[in-house]
Amino acid sequence: MSEPERENFVTIDRSDPAVPVVTLDRPDRRNALSMDLVSDGIAAFRALHRDRDARAIVLTGAGGGFCAGADLKGGGGPAPDAEGRGPVGSVYRSQEHIVDFMMAVHECDKPVIAAVHGAAVGGGFALALASDLRVADTTAYFGSVFINVGLTSCDIGTSYFLPRLVGSGHAMDMMLTGRHVDAEEADRIGLLNRLVPEGTHVEAAVEFAQQLAKQNEYGLWLTKRGLWANIDAPSIRHAVELENRQQVLGTFTGNMTEAMRAFGERRDPNWGPM
Repeated sequence: MSEPERENFVTIDRSDPAVPVVTLDRPDRRNALSMDLVSDGIAAFRALHRDRDARAIVLTGAGGGFCAGADLKGGGGPAPDAEGRGPVGSVYRSQEHIVDFMMAVHECDKPVIAAVHGAAVGGGFALALASDLRVADTTAYFGSVFINVGLTSCDIGTSYFLPRLVGSGHAMDMMLTGRHVDAEEADRIGLLNRLVPEGTHVEAAVEFAQQLAKQNEYGLWLTKRGLWANIDAPSIRHAVELENRQQVLGTFTGNMTEAMRAFGERRDPNWGPM
């Protein structure tokens, strides 16, 4: 087995090149989001965004939990371009830096599966929401806890992603109370795609990702893009116009013809490159 690639606080395991596993690796601080960890996470996902071998990505946390949110005790260096600024500029740049991490996950061309155990709260919850799919074991718990520290729960994408996943009622409950939601409730309200036994979250997420990786590159890429674009479509007409273009363009990959041939020959398709 190859050694994982390492930044300071993030590793990428490419044992299966089609399904790299990205691990937040700051277990002594419950993988809290220092500016250095955030920088490493951005670098990891930007690299995987253009990695042609990668088809689906698993994101998880080392140690006892997924991610405990922002590191309120500080530690490490400042956010890029924050040093030497006044209080507003410094905090604002730090806020934008964490948002850049969420967007690097969300805008990655590959589907991202969050494999969650233990705490996924605050910024850690936002990371799980920014992922396309969520697998959690029975120890996982989730919380939009920003409101509990005197701010609002509208932070780093939570107010966008959460109501789209669980509806406005459940989102309002979590965001106004700042309470923790355990894995069973998270599964019940539609936050999770898989709920698995304790300690099996990464294995289950990798198996899920391997299932996705069997699909063709074009289909994975534009299904993710098309779905997120059409969540915000102003009408069904706008949505189907995008769908029509994707489908017509997809016929030129040759993969539809190969799929029909494979079906007739009772075998798996041999997908061509995009």
